[in-house]
Amino acid sequence: MAKEIKLVKSLIGRKKDQIATAQSLGLKKIGDVTTQPDNEQTKGKINKISHLIEVTEA
Repeated sequence: MAKEIKLVKSLIGRKKDQIATAQSLGLKKIGDVTTQPDNEQTKGKINKISHLIEVTEA
């Protein structure tokens, strides 16, 4: 099962580690969508920036 992740809030003014996490998921600007595998690494990244993204099952 994969997760579809969409960036819905801006990265401007966020902490460097949150920006790095978003970029590691392939999210650079608002509206970017990426599909990631449903594993522990992805879940950790989602938890770290959950207030900036929307997650759906792909």
